[in-house]
Amino acid sequence: MKNYWISLRLTLVTVILFGVLYPLAITGVAKLIAPNSGRGKEVSVNNTVVGFELIGQKFDDPKYFNSRPSAVDYNAASTGGSNKGPSNPEYLAMVEERIRTFLKENPSVKKENIPVDLVTASGGGLDPHISPQAAYIQVERIARARNIPETKIIELVNSHVEKPLFNLFGTTTVHVLKLNIALDKLN
Repeated sequence: MKNYWISLRLTLVTVILFGVLYPLAITGVAKLIAPNSGRGKEVSVNNTVVGFELIGQKFDDPKYFNSRPSAVDYNAASTGGSNKGPSNPEYLAMVEERIRTFLKENPSVKKENIPVDLVTASGGGLDPHISPQAAYIQVERIARARNIPETKIIELVNSHVEKPLFNLFGTTTVHVLKLNIALDKLN
């Protein structure tokens, strides 16, 4: 019985310490020193917040660049991957469905040319970036949907390619929300 009370007290102390005090302390520090009081860097158009810099959004209108798929349906309150591996039948069916949808919207693209980041979700489920290849492969569809020359859209993608830190650490990416905002400004 003595061990029971010790473990109960230890559990309560741990819950209070790590479930209440630690999150409050981190939130307080974020409000004091983090940019935008820890709420994230907002992306605005005409003084209206349209998204956040580090949170991906869904774009499924053919006149916009598609984002990377999300395992959490772009819900920032529940980030995370699906934990389904490449041998999982449900996961494979989901990827195949994404491929079929992409090919239907982009009929000139061959299946083997689809960049993997257009049909698989990132580990966090909210990646706001795609590879430059994933952006370029969508140019023809967007040019057709917007009646804009492909060369203009390629120039736009080129101007939104973000290089890795010091050109050494990370990968070259394109921020989808910023690219789609710039795309709207072309029209």
